[in-house]
Amino acid sequence: MGNLTVEFFEKTMRNPVMNASGTLGYGKEIESLWGIETLGAYVTKGLSAEPHHGNPTPRVWEERNGMINSIGLQNIGVDRFFDEYFPYFKKRKTPVIVNFFGFTEEEYLACAAKIKPDPFIVALEMNLSCPNIKKGGISFGKEPGAVFEIVKHVKGVTKIPLVAKLTPEVRNIVEIAQAAHEGGADGLTLINTMPAAVVDVKSRNIPIRGGLSGPILKPIALRAVYECSKAVPIPIIGAGGIMNTEDAISFFMAGARAIQIGTATFVDPYAIPKIIRGIGEYLDAHGCSGIGDIVGIARD
Repeated sequence: MGNLTVEFFEKTMRNPVMNASGTLGYGKEIESLWGIETLGAYVTKGLSAEPHHGNPTPRVWEERNGMINSIGLQNIGVDRFFDEYFPYFKKRKTPVIVNFFGFTEEEYLACAAKIKPDPFIVALEMNLSCPNIKKGGISFGKEPGAVFEIVKHVKGVTKIPLVAKLTPEVRNIVEIAQAAHEGGADGLTLINTMPAAVVDVKSRNIPIRGGLSGPILKPIALRAVYECSKAVPIPIIGAGGIMNTEDAISFFMAGARAIQIGTATFVDPYAIPKIIRGIGEYLDAHGCSGIGDIVGIARD
């Protein structure tokens, strides 16, 4: 298989494939099926400065072309993650991207400040889809000015590269991407889930409201990656509906330098290793020396 290694923020990853935040738990959960070192980098569950309880059940709902999750950002907190789980990734020589969040600017800053640089930390991934409880619950990521400010302030408390994970629930995602870049973001993850709900017509209630992921998001995510990759000079991680090798290749061609896979793992637990193998086979079949040969080659 061809060379899949990629450089990301001066770190070498064995391939450009990651899990999407929250879809592999704390990493050890997948070990009975395949080794975590299969990944180019492991992306943590969203971590907060203090443990967070999350939402009541039901938390996951299967839809016709996707999945709705309402986990509610349950997590053990950043301190416990680094005490109990981070040594495992160092032992397995697997780079980590630390996804983190807050419900206020102060919580974002507190969490980012707790995370110290380490050779195995590639970047911090800042979840900008969280509601700002001091601003009536509006997402931090919906207004360019708010994105610029929160990214700028977080950059001031960390020396680790910062990736902004953007919500698609905006008027113009290119404006948001530009604001994140101007605020100091070193990279972008495009995109997060879309708000969604289910109505049970038998019980006449709404059993779940949460984030929609899966194949239905792919065209939206591809457009975001394509347009933002032309507008900002920072690397983009593509995410949203990647279910197979062809989907993965389409994100690279649209301008992504790396990808994240989430819902596909719930459909097929072996989806990630299959896609990694498929990317290598595609590059070999088309005489490519590496991923860089196909990044951004798709044009209108």
